[in-house]
Amino acid sequence: MPLSHHHIRTTVDAYLARHPHEREQLGVFLNALDRTGEDIASRSIVTGHVTCGAIVVDQLGRVLHVRHLSGGKVLVPGGHAETTDDSLTVAALRQLHEETGIPPRALTPWPGYETVPLDIDVHDIDPHTGEGEPGHQQLGLRFLFRLHAAEEEPVVPQKEISGIEWRTVDRVPSPALREKLLKLPLQVEPEAANASALIYNDRGEYLLHLRDYFPGQIWEPGMWSLLGGGREPQDSTLEHTVRRELAEEAGLDLADLTPFGTERATDDTGATVPIAVYAGCWNGDPRELHLTEGVMLAWFPPSDLHRLRIADTTSDLVQRHAARLPAPRSKPESEEEGPAAPRGTVPNIIGVHLYLEKPDGTVLLGLRHPSAPFAPSAWHVLAGHCEQENAIACLIREAREEAGLHIERQDVELVHVVHHIGRPRNPPRMGLFFRAHAWRGEPELREPDKCTEWRFWDPTALPHNLVPYTRMAIAKIQNGELYSEMGWPA
Repeated sequence: MPLSHHHIRTTVDAYLARHPHEREQLGVFLNALDRTGEDIASRSIVTGHVTCGAIVVDQLGRVLHVRHLSGGKVLVPGGHAETTDDSLTVAALRQLHEETGIPPRALTPWPGYETVPLDIDVHDIDPHTGEGEPGHQQLGLRFLFRLHAAEEEPVVPQKEISGIEWRTVDRVPSPALREKLLKLPLQVEPEAANASALIYNDRGEYLLHLRDYFPGQIWEPGMWSLLGGGREPQDSTLEHTVRRELAEEAGLDLADLTPFGTERATDDTGATVPIAVYAGCWNGDPRELHLTEGVMLAWFPPSDLHRLRIADTTSDLVQRHAARLPAPRSKPESEEEGPAAPRGTVPNIIGVHLYLEKPDGTVLLGLRHPSAPFAPSAWHVLAGHCEQENAIACLIREAREEAGLHIERQDVELVHVVHHIGRPRNPPRMGLFFRAHAWRGEPELREPDKCTEWRFWDPTALPHNLVPYTRMAIAKIQNGELYSEMGWPA
């Protein structure tokens, strides 16, 4: 049966008790709620009706948005109620699941907002003459939820959604919603302010920190743990916290750190402490680091963790991360560190890369999907591997398939070549970077399973989670250098 007027009116009244200054802008709908005989939650009421939305905040304080195929608008998930919905919050969760695949079990209502919307938005809907639908208004009731299983629940665009975006609060498009969110403590969990670094290398090993044995004085005395610590007043974000801790504890400065999940540790009193975890790759020697806290740093493969004195939550975290990485190849003990010595002719993989620069100097980058096999959740230029085709034909094809951009052969110029190699025994790769002097179209999310966002970046302020060889290539292009190498032994 449809949602009752009483349920909707009670919910709106509870909201207005917190935001009495918004009563005037909701006046049309309050009058409609006072009338009987209309199902104000039904989209058939063309004078105006209610919709339900879900504001989903992850462990890092980011807000989930979806990009719609129709018009490309970026909004929080939401839509119309159905007769099968028992409540407004159930309708919001159903819409979320239909648009992103996130099940209701992965969410918890934000404390204090279990039945009251965080925001109610009145917005105009343009007429759809082809469908005989006149212009009207919608009353969007948007409920606040916390995502507590981000590392287990994939977020995949569904039905009419072309892409998924996790936005920091300062990038929330709606000014009214942004203002309300800024007043809430959204980082990680409401009570958490800790961050750790999950550092791994190309051999599939993880960097662990042996803590001092000072029982009663420090957390997890004498145990192997991750580097990290608590947030301090000067830290504007939890990423700043983990970067500061890495610098203070070990003199480490990683170019790329990406959010991975949350470790829920338990202290001596039995209290649960959520810790934001950032993952980053580093291939250095921990013996060369200047350790200011703890006993030592060392690399361990996940298969050796059972031999260590380590918290179950930390071990589980490492195992989950390792399961997402490509399996490292075993190495004979006699083999030296680094890539294997060349023996005869070795095929090199050719990759093409689009260096697209607007007149203002900004450069196009794409945010790769979290489940992408290469560089998940990292920024990268538009790129692809050559098939049975020449390099420029491959570039033109990839630009059209991935972003809907149309480039002509005569407008393409080779501006840089990166010859790089990754893990030992991985095939070497030749990355060809082409500049397009002209193109038609604006970047679109044509392959949302590979790329979730296109954005133009200032080359002097590139994102932290940028593919390393891409960062180097952009710097070389800016300097007019044609060739570089990465990953080869000195």
